Amino acid sequence: MSEAAIQLESVSKWYEGAEERRILDQVDFSLSAGDRACLIGPSGCGKSTFLNILGTLDQPNEGTVRIDGQDTGALSTDELAALRAQKIGFIFQSHHLLPQCSALENVSLPTLAVPAASRKGRSEVRDMAMTLFERVGLADKAARFPGELSGGEQQRVAVVRALINEPSIVLADEPTGALDDAAADQLIELLVELNVFRNLALVVVTHDLGVANIVGGLHSVGDGKVMEVQVENA
Repeated sequence: MSEAAIQLESVSKWYEGAEERRILDQVDFSLSAGDRACLIGPSGCGKSTFLNILGTLDQPNEGTVRIDGQDTGALSTDELAALRAQKIGFIFQSHHLLPQCSALENVSLPTLAVPAASRKGRSEVRDMAMTLFERVGLADKAARFPGELSGGEQQRVAVVRALINEPSIVLADEPTGALDDAAADQLIELLVELNVFRNLALVVVTHDLGVANIVGGLHSVGDGKVMEVQVENA
């Protein structure tokens, strides 16, 4: 059995205040390369917090987070940043493209976060980006600026940006929230296809049951727990 791409062991997260607010309570979770999980639950249930912990953007109060077998709690801030750059691709509802940069320039930016010893050359990055643009149907729009692209096209640029460093894990937080139904289905189908084609571990957070049905691997988030949802076949 292959080692998990993501492994959480007894992870808890809480916030101090007038009363302690416990978001995650002794959560165990694992996902291997080529697998996918979809996190569903109402607003405020902890989905985004859980995703941020998976992506090492936030740290648990208790428990262990391992990425490709590496205990992230033992890493420095710089080491965590390097790990994220090399192993994790993020896709957000707001794609966060820089308006003054072309699609190609936006996609190339994450490569600068990779340690110099492992960083690809400019021509190699361009070739890889153009291959990915072709894969998502944007080969003719790499030179365009975000303001010249539709919302769906901008989100596909964000997908390419998430893949440019060849991560083993892709985390998507409400990636279809700003899209119409047709564009949302197209984007999620693309992510699932890339999950299979590139053997990525894929985690998608959504409140949309249509998106959840396409992704599969349903997990409910709530009351501090992340629980797999068993779906009966009709």
